[in-house]
Amino acid sequence: MDDSPSHARNTRTRLLLGVAAAAVLAPLSISGVAAADAPAAPPASAPQWTTQQVAPGVEVRTGTVKDPAAAPSWTVTVQAEVKARFTGAQAWANVGTESWATQTADRLRAAGLEPVVTKVAWPDYADTPHGLMGVRVRIGSFPTQDAAKSVAAQVTAAGLRNTVEWTGYDVDQPADVENIHVAVIDPRTFHGTVEATHGGNVADRETTSSVAGKLGSLVGVNGGFFLTSSADGVQGTMAGVSAYDGELTSMAVGSRAALILEDGGRRTRIADLTTTVTVRAGHAEHSVEGINRTPGLLRNCGRPGALPTADPRHDTTCTMKDELVKFTDGYVHELPTGAGVQVVLDAKDRVVSVGDRTGSVAPGRTVLQGIGSAADWLTEHAKVGRKISTKEVIRDGDGRKVKLGRRDSIVSAAPTLVKDGRTHIDAAAEGVLDPQDLSFGFAWANNRQPRTMAGIDKKGRLLLVTVDGRTAGGSEGFTLAEGAAFMRSLGAVDALNLDGGGSSAMAVNGVLVNHPSDATGERAVGDTIQVLAGR
Repeated sequence: MDDSPSHARNTRTRLLLGVAAAAVLAPLSISGVAAADAPAAPPASAPQWTTQQVAPGVEVRTGTVKDPAAAPSWTVTVQAEVKARFTGAQAWANVGTESWATQTADRLRAAGLEPVVTKVAWPDYADTPHGLMGVRVRIGSFPTQDAAKSVAAQVTAAGLRNTVEWTGYDVDQPADVENIHVAVIDPRTFHGTVEATHGGNVADRETTSSVAGKLGSLVGVNGGFFLTSSADGVQGTMAGVSAYDGELTSMAVGSRAALILEDGGRRTRIADLTTTVTVRAGHAEHSVEGINRTPGLLRNCGRPGALPTADPRHDTTCTMKDELVKFTDGYVHELPTGAGVQVVLDAKDRVVSVGDRTGSVAPGRTVLQGIGSAADWLTEHAKVGRKISTKEVIRDGDGRKVKLGRRDSIVSAAPTLVKDGRTHIDAAAEGVLDPQDLSFGFAWANNRQPRTMAGIDKKGRLLLVTVDGRTAGGSEGFTLAEGAAFMRSLGAVDALNLDGGGSSAMAVNGVLVNHPSDATGERAVGDTIQVLAGR
């Protein structure tokens, strides 16, 4: 068993990211380091940056970081059988226990194969265990994917489940190539606005560059998590708190992090947000558990009463049997149908109709849908002509109310990367990794992936960053820890991870400048963050 620590490899990766950030930002003095003071990098690894002054106070830099010491290859990873934490169903993890690794290695040798057994440590997250995460068993180092697949067939024949992987995505291997875009928006000299937008319809999807082109934006990046499958609700609706033009359009998943753009982006901050919404009819009150989503289906969980868990759990759809959901007129889509009760309110919050769940939301009106006990509450208290008022409260992690002005917007994802100038990745609390179930979130959180990130430096400048990934032999992406290290190197005192993977996109002057990882091209997303010139 290879007991050698991965510390040296991870340290080298962090140093290269630091060199990259210093090179891109030293001329801007963003981290307070003059160009002459920037650390020197070996010529082979020095990134080549190009700079575009998009507008006064808005600059975009593009560069490629290469590590000549990296030697990634294709390999075969044997997967350990585990039980999914909540369902008990059979699942598979890319690391297992030491005893499993020993037994698996013996079986492979008996089949004429030579395994490599390596201990994998927990990344430096704020709320997960430290030390040994698990033990990985692999076979071979191959120049092509087809060569690895040939050996994978032998592993399968030996009765072992496996997957073919590119080692350049590993957390404990040095990164090979990273293509990075950094947009810096300085509110002291930029006289436009920065805002989150859903393109006028919270129940639709559109590419980042398409939205940017329509709005004539200077810079645009993708925003928060959203639904991509009709099995989970209506595609394009957000899976976390969002607000556009001062209106709350979806509710928080637990207390996940969010980027708050106040007064058109003149002031920005990152905070963990919770939302509490109630409706009142006379003296009777009822909680609202969702805004602009299908009743009974809760993407990413994180609400009281959700099954199988009320905690945030990424890319998981929980169910709710008793809940009330509010729909705004920004929901331009047929309303969800099925059992339950629907109430239509006019612009003065008075009940217009009570009936079955059907139709759509007319301009200037609001719809309430209830299922289970919430349907019973609506039946009892919603009478035509009666007023049903709504109270919405947003609070940050310190319990302070976040009041929305008409030029404010919110975009949310997960997890936090940097807090108060220090790396602070709360992967478990924000539901992107489960220490009790390594079949869940392992690759998403620990491996290199395409990422979009937002940060704020000590001078109040907004940093929007994309890194391309999922390209074997090309740009591989960041792990969460690498993303945090890079954002800190840019001078970020607070930063969070936005939606990534195939969603990661940056457009400059309406033109896509990065290379999204989906084979079909740029992905249509839920919301975006757009930097708009002053009008």
